[in-house]
Amino acid sequence: MANTRQARKRIKQALRRTQVNRARTSRIRTFIRQVEAAIESGDGKTAAKALKQAQPEVMRGVSRGVLHRKTASRRISRLAKRVKAVGA
Repeated sequence: MANTRQARKRIKQALRRTQVNRARTSRIRTFIRQVEAAIESGDGKTAAKALKQAQPEVMRGVSRGVLHRKTASRRISRLAKRVKAVGA
């Protein structure tokens, strides 16, 4: 257990940050799932629209430090490739 006041405060901060980051990650996953669901249904317009909404969310995750920049770019790229294949 933490012995100093600073260490106790750090534990509290880490718990708070973990909650916030988990919520952000969950939100990003939800947007990605919506794109994947639209791709599975074969609806190109809906998939393109979902991708357009997911892209800023993923990049916001990068700016907030939840995702690595290259990981986010790779995910968006792969989703875009799949949306294009469906025929947007």
